[in-house]
Amino acid sequence: MKKIQISPSILSADFSQLGNEIKRLEQGGADMIHVDVMDGHYVPNLTIGPPVIKALRQNTKLPFDVHLMISPVHKYIKDYADAGANIITIHPEATNNLKDSIDLIKKLNKKVGISLNPESKIDLIKSFLDKIDLILIMSVNPGFGGQKFMPEVLDKIKELKKIKDKKKLEFDIEIDGGINFDNSKLAIEAGANILVSGTTIFKKNDGNIKKNIDLLKSS
Repeated sequence: MKKIQISPSILSADFSQLGNEIKRLEQGGADMIHVDVMDGHYVPNLTIGPPVIKALRQNTKLPFDVHLMISPVHKYIKDYADAGANIITIHPEATNNLKDSIDLIKKLNKKVGISLNPESKIDLIKSFLDKIDLILIMSVNPGFGGQKFMPEVLDKIKELKKIKDKKKLEFDIEIDGGINFDNSKLAIEAGANILVSGTTIFKKNDGNIKKNIDLLKSS
């Protein structure tokens, strides 16, 4: 079994201190940094773009796990690759040709992530599983931080884990949305090996990032 990794979402960080917040996450034991990119079109919120990611890149050597909630996504992939993303995660519904978008991410020497919304079916990506490095299962509807965890998505993780084991594939299974100390154990038991968490990491235990990361890992 792959070791459990924590990818803190900077959506819950202090945006006036983002560089320092990323350093705190690295010191606290984060395995990567989760960057939520929203366009106000594919999801009803706006966040950050390539110039901010490029500016933040100098603050850490940790991988940038960049989740593109934008549509059409294909024409922006290179911008985020150039800005310093290590993993580029896209939604199947946000591109006209998923194969072309996967191939482009690979060509740019980045890891390919595909995200499935709570209502999105695994069938959307079944024919591409051997080309994918990471599958991000959304346990909330994408667009805003602080939403309540949707336990029904755990069945999707269990199904992916079965397919992965049966076909001897290597992709990571990541979960994002309302992850806290109560449900992280359920996500890990279902088969997730990367947990994205924002509010819990930055706000719980008086903002003790190291303690919160350790608690999530040992769930």
